[in-house]
Amino acid sequence: MFDIALYLKQIREAADFIRTLGAPAPRVGIICGTGMGALAHKVLDATTVPYDRIPHFPLSTVESHHGNLVLGRLGGQPVMVMQGRFHFYEGYSMKQVTFPVRVMQALGVKELIVMNAVGSMNPLIKRGSLVLIDDHINLMGDNPLLGPNADSLGPRFPDMSRPYDPAMREIAKKVAMDAGIALKEGVLIAVQGPNLETRAEYRMFQRLGGDVVSMSTVPEVLVANHAGIRTIAISTVTDECLPDALEPADINKIIEIACAAESRLEKLVTGILKGLQ
Repeated sequence: MFDIALYLKQIREAADFIRTLGAPAPRVGIICGTGMGALAHKVLDATTVPYDRIPHFPLSTVESHHGNLVLGRLGGQPVMVMQGRFHFYEGYSMKQVTFPVRVMQALGVKELIVMNAVGSMNPLIKRGSLVLIDDHINLMGDNPLLGPNADSLGPRFPDMSRPYDPAMREIAKKVAMDAGIALKEGVLIAVQGPNLETRAEYRMFQRLGGDVVSMSTVPEVLVANHAGIRTIAISTVTDECLPDALEPADINKIIEIACAAESRLEKLVTGILKGLQ
Protein backbone atom coordinates (compact mmCIF):
# COMPACT_ATOMS: atom_id res chain seq x y z
CA MET A 1 0.00 0.00 0.00
CA PHE A 2 1.26 3.44 -0.93
CA ASP A 3 2.46 5.41 2.14
CA ILE A 4 0.59 8.71 1.77
CA ALA A 5 2.06 10.14 4.99
CA LEU A 6 5.60 9.58 3.70
CA TYR A 7 4.65 11.10 0.35
CA LEU A 8 3.32 14.27 2.01
CA LYS A 9 6.50 14.49 4.08
CA GLN A 10 8.67 14.23 0.96
CA ILE A 11 6.68 16.97 -0.76
CA ARG A 12 7.16 19.26 2.25
CA GLU A 13 10.89 18.57 2.42
CA ALA A 14 11.41 19.31 -1.28
CA ALA A 15 9.34 22.51 -1.07
CA ASP A 16 11.15 23.63 2.09
CA PHE A 17 14.52 23.15 0.37
CA ILE A 18 13.42 25.24 -2.63
CA ARG A 19 12.26 28.01 -0.29
CA THR A 20 15.77 28.17 1.22
CA LEU A 21 17.11 29.22 -2.20
CA GLY A 22 15.61 32.67 -1.65
CA ALA A 23 13.90 32.98 -5.03
CA PRO A 24 10.46 34.62 -5.31
CA ALA A 25 7.57 32.26 -4.62
CA PRO A 26 6.54 30.99 -8.07
CA ARG A 27 3.09 31.70 -9.45
CA VAL A 28 3.53 29.74 -12.70
CA GLY A 29 5.12 26.36 -13.27
CA ILE A 30 6.62 25.56 -16.68
CA ILE A 31 7.65 22.06 -17.79
CA CYS A 32 9.96 22.01 -20.80
CA GLY A 33 9.90 18.98 -23.08
CA THR A 34 12.35 17.39 -25.52
CA GLY A 35 14.74 19.94 -26.99
CA MET A 36 12.94 22.85 -25.31
CA GLY A 37 15.14 23.62 -22.33
CA ALA A 38 16.57 26.87 -23.74
CA LEU A 39 13.53 28.78 -22.47
CA ALA A 40 15.03 28.50 -19.00
CA HIS A 41 17.92 30.71 -20.13
CA LYS A 42 15.47 33.59 -20.60
CA VAL A 43 14.49 33.62 -16.92
CA LEU A 44 15.58 36.86 -15.21
CA ASP A 45 17.33 36.90 -11.83
CA ALA A 46 17.53 33.14 -12.19
CA THR A 47 18.32 30.71 -9.42
CA THR A 48 19.29 27.34 -10.91
CA VAL A 49 19.48 24.11 -8.93
CA PRO A 50 20.18 20.62 -10.35
CA TYR A 51 17.51 18.04 -9.63
CA ASP A 52 19.99 15.88 -7.71
CA ARG A 53 20.22 18.58 -5.02
CA ILE A 54 16.48 18.69 -4.38
CA PRO A 55 15.26 16.17 -1.79
CA HIS A 56 13.30 13.26 -3.30
CA PHE A 57 13.40 14.63 -6.87
CA PRO A 58 13.94 11.98 -9.55
CA LEU A 59 16.75 12.46 -12.08
CA SER A 60 16.11 12.98 -15.79
CA THR A 61 17.80 10.24 -17.84
CA VAL A 62 16.78 11.45 -21.31
CA GLU A 63 19.65 12.93 -23.31
CA SER A 64 17.87 16.14 -24.37
CA HIS A 65 16.57 16.95 -20.86
CA HIS A 66 19.03 19.03 -18.82
CA GLY A 67 17.82 18.21 -15.32
CA ASN A 68 17.69 21.66 -13.69
CA LEU A 69 15.07 23.64 -11.82
CA VAL A 70 15.17 27.36 -12.60
CA LEU A 71 13.40 29.97 -10.49
CA GLY A 72 13.08 33.66 -11.30
CA ARG A 73 10.91 35.91 -13.45
CA LEU A 74 9.68 35.47 -17.01
CA GLY A 75 7.05 37.55 -18.77
CA GLY A 76 6.61 39.57 -15.58
CA GLN A 77 5.62 36.51 -13.54
CA PRO A 78 7.55 34.60 -10.87
CA VAL A 79 8.15 31.19 -12.42
CA MET A 80 9.45 27.73 -11.65
CA VAL A 81 10.85 26.18 -14.83
CA MET A 82 11.63 22.48 -15.14
CA GLN A 83 14.47 22.15 -17.62
CA GLY A 84 13.68 18.53 -18.36
CA ARG A 85 10.94 16.21 -17.09
CA PHE A 86 10.53 12.62 -15.98
CA HIS A 87 8.82 9.87 -17.94
CA PHE A 88 6.97 6.70 -17.04
CA TYR A 89 9.11 4.81 -19.59
CA GLU A 90 12.25 5.66 -17.64
CA GLY A 91 11.03 3.26 -14.96
CA TYR A 92 9.70 5.85 -12.54
CA SER A 93 6.33 5.41 -10.88
CA MET A 94 3.54 7.81 -11.76
CA LYS A 95 3.94 9.35 -8.29
CA GLN A 96 7.60 10.07 -9.08
CA VAL A 97 6.85 11.39 -12.58
CA THR A 98 4.41 13.92 -11.11
CA PHE A 99 6.27 14.68 -7.87
CA PRO A 100 7.45 18.11 -9.15
CA VAL A 101 3.84 19.18 -9.74
CA ARG A 102 3.05 18.34 -6.12
CA VAL A 103 6.02 20.46 -5.07
CA MET A 104 4.69 23.28 -7.25
CA GLN A 105 1.37 22.92 -5.46
CA ALA A 106 3.10 23.16 -2.07
CA LEU A 107 4.92 26.31 -3.22
CA GLY A 108 1.65 27.99 -4.23
CA VAL A 109 1.81 27.66 -8.03
CA LYS A 110 -1.51 28.70 -9.59
CA GLU A 111 -0.93 28.00 -13.29
CA LEU A 112 1.04 25.36 -15.19
CA ILE A 113 2.32 25.43 -18.78
CA VAL A 114 3.40 22.02 -20.07
CA MET A 115 5.36 21.56 -23.29
CA ASN A 116 6.23 18.38 -25.14
CA ALA A 117 7.27 16.84 -28.44
CA VAL A 118 4.63 14.81 -30.26
CA GLY A 119 3.99 12.79 -33.35
CA SER A 120 1.03 13.80 -35.53
CA MET A 121 -1.54 11.38 -36.96
CA ASN A 122 -3.48 14.29 -38.45
CA PRO A 123 -2.43 15.08 -42.04
CA LEU A 124 -3.41 18.73 -41.49
CA ILE A 125 -0.96 19.07 -38.58
CA LYS A 126 2.47 18.96 -40.16
CA ARG A 127 5.96 18.43 -38.75
CA GLY A 128 7.16 21.63 -37.04
CA SER A 129 3.64 22.76 -36.08
CA LEU A 130 2.76 24.04 -32.62
CA VAL A 131 -0.40 22.49 -31.20
CA LEU A 132 -2.50 23.82 -28.34
CA ILE A 133 -3.96 20.74 -26.66
CA ASP A 134 -7.73 20.81 -26.34
CA ASP A 135 -8.29 17.44 -24.64
CA HIS A 136 -6.57 14.11 -24.12
CA ILE A 137 -7.00 10.33 -24.07
CA ASN A 138 -4.95 8.48 -21.46
CA LEU A 139 -3.67 5.15 -22.84
CA MET A 140 -0.71 4.93 -20.47
CA GLY A 141 -2.30 2.13 -18.46
CA ASP A 142 -1.69 3.91 -15.15
CA ASN A 143 -2.76 6.99 -13.25
CA PRO A 144 -0.83 9.12 -10.72
CA LEU A 145 -3.99 9.51 -8.63
CA LEU A 146 -4.28 5.80 -7.85
CA GLY A 147 -4.02 4.82 -4.19
CA PRO A 148 -4.95 6.61 -0.97
CA ASN A 149 -6.12 10.19 -1.46
CA ALA A 150 -5.03 13.07 0.76
CA ASP A 151 -7.77 15.69 0.93
CA SER A 152 -5.07 18.33 1.41
CA LEU A 153 -3.85 17.58 -2.13
CA GLY A 154 -7.23 17.44 -3.87
CA PRO A 155 -10.58 15.63 -4.12
CA ARG A 156 -10.91 11.88 -4.39
CA PHE A 157 -12.74 12.14 -7.74
CA PRO A 158 -11.44 15.21 -9.60
CA ASP A 159 -13.48 16.49 -12.53
CA MET A 160 -11.79 16.30 -15.91
CA SER A 161 -14.42 17.89 -18.14
CA ARG A 162 -12.00 20.75 -18.91
CA PRO A 163 -8.48 19.53 -18.13
CA TYR A 164 -6.95 22.35 -20.21
CA ASP A 165 -8.04 25.70 -18.83
CA PRO A 166 -10.34 27.52 -21.31
CA ALA A 167 -9.28 31.02 -20.23
CA MET A 168 -5.58 30.22 -20.57
CA ARG A 169 -6.20 28.61 -23.94
CA GLU A 170 -7.90 31.80 -25.14
CA ILE A 171 -4.91 33.83 -23.98
CA ALA A 172 -2.60 31.48 -25.91
CA LYS A 173 -4.67 31.78 -29.09
CA LYS A 174 -4.72 35.58 -28.87
CA VAL A 175 -0.97 35.75 -28.25
CA ALA A 176 -0.35 33.47 -31.23
CA MET A 177 -2.62 35.52 -33.49
CA ASP A 178 -1.04 38.82 -32.47
CA ALA A 179 2.47 37.42 -32.94
CA GLY A 180 1.71 35.76 -36.27
CA ILE A 181 2.42 32.30 -34.86
CA ALA A 182 0.46 29.45 -36.46
CA LEU A 183 -1.14 27.50 -33.61
CA LYS A 184 -3.10 24.34 -34.32
CA GLU A 185 -5.49 22.67 -31.85
CA GLY A 186 -5.89 18.97 -31.21
CA VAL A 187 -6.48 15.99 -28.97
CA LEU A 188 -3.44 14.37 -27.35
CA ILE A 189 -3.14 10.62 -26.89
CA ALA A 190 -0.69 9.56 -24.17
CA VAL A 191 1.10 6.20 -24.29
CA GLN A 192 3.75 4.55 -22.13
CA GLY A 193 6.60 4.28 -24.65
CA PRO A 194 9.53 4.08 -25.05
CA ASN A 195 8.91 2.43 -28.42
CA LEU A 196 7.18 4.35 -31.17
CA GLU A 197 3.93 2.96 -32.47
CA THR A 198 3.03 0.56 -35.26
CA ARG A 199 0.99 1.51 -38.30
CA ALA A 200 -2.01 -0.32 -36.85
CA GLU A 201 -1.69 1.59 -33.58
CA TYR A 202 -1.59 4.94 -35.38
CA ARG A 203 -4.72 3.94 -37.30
CA MET A 204 -6.40 3.09 -33.99
CA PHE A 205 -5.39 6.46 -32.53
CA GLN A 206 -6.92 8.24 -35.52
CA ARG A 207 -10.18 6.33 -35.11
CA LEU A 208 -10.26 7.16 -31.40
CA GLY A 209 -10.14 10.86 -32.27
CA GLY A 210 -6.50 11.57 -31.53
CA ASP A 211 -4.51 14.17 -33.43
CA VAL A 212 -1.10 13.85 -31.75
CA VAL A 213 0.62 11.27 -29.56
CA SER A 214 3.09 11.68 -26.69
CA MET A 215 4.82 9.68 -23.95
CA SER A 216 4.31 12.40 -21.35
CA THR A 217 2.19 15.35 -20.22
CA VAL A 218 -1.07 13.63 -19.25
CA PRO A 219 0.23 12.47 -15.82
CA GLU A 220 1.28 16.04 -14.94
CA VAL A 221 -2.03 17.42 -16.22
CA LEU A 222 -4.01 14.91 -14.12
CA VAL A 223 -2.15 15.92 -10.96
CA ALA A 224 -2.38 19.63 -11.74
CA ASN A 225 -6.15 19.35 -12.15
CA HIS A 226 -6.38 17.37 -8.92
CA ALA A 227 -4.39 20.14 -7.24
CA GLY A 228 -6.57 22.94 -8.62
CA ILE A 229 -3.75 24.33 -10.79
CA ARG A 230 -4.97 25.87 -14.07
CA THR A 231 -3.15 24.13 -16.91
CA ILE A 232 -2.43 24.32 -20.61
CA ALA A 233 -0.24 22.16 -22.84
CA ILE A 234 1.60 23.18 -26.01
CA SER A 235 3.07 20.51 -28.26
CA THR A 236 5.71 20.68 -30.98
CA VAL A 237 5.13 18.19 -33.78
CA THR A 238 8.48 16.54 -34.40
CA ASP A 239 7.31 13.57 -36.46
CA GLU A 240 4.51 12.78 -38.90
CA CYS A 241 2.89 9.45 -38.03
CA LEU A 242 0.61 8.81 -40.99
CA PRO A 243 0.14 5.03 -41.06
CA ASP A 244 0.10 4.69 -44.85
CA ALA A 245 3.27 6.76 -45.28
CA LEU A 246 5.18 5.81 -42.14
CA GLU A 247 8.95 6.14 -42.11
CA PRO A 248 11.43 5.12 -39.39
CA ALA A 249 11.88 7.85 -36.79
CA ASP A 250 15.23 9.62 -36.42
CA ILE A 251 15.72 10.81 -32.81
CA ASN A 252 18.35 13.35 -33.88
CA LYS A 253 15.94 14.84 -36.40
CA ILE A 254 13.20 14.92 -33.74
CA ILE A 255 15.43 16.89 -31.37
CA GLU A 256 16.51 19.21 -34.21
CA ILE A 257 12.88 20.01 -35.07
CA ALA A 258 12.02 20.57 -31.42
CA CYS A 259 14.93 22.98 -31.02
CA ALA A 260 13.92 24.85 -34.19
CA ALA A 261 10.54 25.63 -32.61
CA GLU A 262 12.03 27.19 -29.50
CA SER A 263 11.89 30.82 -30.63
CA ARG A 264 8.16 30.53 -31.40
CA LEU A 265 7.54 28.74 -28.11
CA GLU A 266 9.45 31.41 -26.24
CA LYS A 267 7.28 34.19 -27.75
CA LEU A 268 4.12 32.20 -27.09
CA VAL A 269 4.91 31.28 -23.48
CA THR A 270 6.18 34.75 -22.63
CA GLY A 271 3.02 36.28 -24.10
CA ILE A 272 0.82 33.89 -22.12
CA LEU A 273 2.62 34.85 -18.91
CA LYS A 274 2.09 38.54 -19.66
CA GLY A 275 -1.60 37.88 -20.32
CA LEU A 276 -2.28 36.20 -16.97
CA GLN A 277 -4.34 38.30 -14.55
